[in-house]
Amino acid sequence: MTTVLIVDDQPLQRLGFRMLLESTPDTEVVGEAAHGADAVRRAAELRPDVILMDVRMPGMDGIEATRRVVASGDRSRVLILTTFDLDEYAHAALRAGASGFLLKDAHPEELLAGIRAVAAGDAVIAPALTRRLLDAYAKHLPRDSSSQSGQRTAGDPRMGALTEREYEIFVAMGQGWSNSEIAERLVVAESTVKTHVGRVLAKVGARDRVQAVILAYDLGLVHPNPPD
Repeated sequence: MTTVLIVDDQPLQRLGFRMLLESTPDTEVVGEAAHGADAVRRAAELRPDVILMDVRMPGMDGIEATRRVVASGDRSRVLILTTFDLDEYAHAALRAGASGFLLKDAHPEELLAGIRAVAAGDAVIAPALTRRLLDAYAKHLPRDSSSQSGQRTAGDPRMGALTEREYEIFVAMGQGWSNSEIAERLVVAESTVKTHVGRVLAKVGARDRVQAVILAYDLGLVHPNPPD
């Protein structure tokens, strides 16, 4: 059973999510919140597996609420729900520690699958969308980041903890490849890739795959696609 806290300032939106989740046998809605401050308080009180977090809310927004939930060290994982593709706040939300995000107009089965994935410690953003998001995010990196990437990578103790194969898989994760794509390109079993991904996340201190991708960009291991 996956427990869920619904955070949205729109009562009808919260009702819609609740009706969907309560109709599913493996999810349980343990509470609701209408703004960020209440979300932080209720997360500490209820300790849900997953928090469905709206971004734009009065008072404390979903980004700051996510940052505080993650900083508390609680086990709850945050799934951002946004209205627009490539929402202007999405990058900040991911940097704050969200485990991914979905559009509010996602199909019910996509939302349910996303909740299950986040609860299991995986990311819910499709590889193609991950790449688009991080390409946009990478535009804000220093212009000389590519020339300094080798120095930054060499000086990061987390990279030294990775084996050669783990480093290879870490870079592939940063490029937005799924486990099946990594397995195919590296000619290894997908189960082996999954094991390596888990070890990589533990060694680099990433909460999930999305945070590992952001780290790969920060270290200059992955660069944005050239403009068309």
